[in-house]
Amino acid sequence: MSEVRVDVRVENDIIIARQAGRNVAQKIGFGTADQTRLATAISELTRNVVQYAQQGICVIRDDSDAQMLRIRVEVEDNGPGIPDVDRAMKDGYSTGRSLGMGLPGTRRIVQDFAIKSRPGNTKVAIAIARPRAAVQPPAGARPVARPAPAVRPWNTGR
Repeated sequence: MSEVRVDVRVENDIIIARQAGRNVAQKIGFGTADQTRLATAISELTRNVVQYAQQGICVIRDDSDAQMLRIRVEVEDNGPGIPDVDRAMKDGYSTGRSLGMGLPGTRRIVQDFAIKSRPGNTKVAIAIARPRAAVQPPAGARPVARPAPAVRPWNTGR
């Protein structure tokens, strides 16, 4: 299991965390769609750290096993906390007047989502996972030769 830790303080750290997540996903064999979903989720969560807490950490972990490829991400800060988590998880709610997808959108694009918040600490944990057979091979892997499908003539009804 590998782990990447990114301190989150300024806007550029959002980009660093996002790219680190994408790199881990690519390295273990996730396809580009999953890489993009993970990067988007990390962007949303780390942006919240910069905007509301000014300092936090993003931990990206390869938590794969023999059957599943899995990446877990934890984003934690010591900011003011989320006063009403239930309300924050509703579509359209924003304290920052942003048009981002926010926490509800992040929850929709990952398989696992958990949030704990109180004054002085917020922690969001997410994960994406795929059965090993459903994952695209890493870049540069040689494709497996498969027979071409049979071609059927178009039936015109004549």
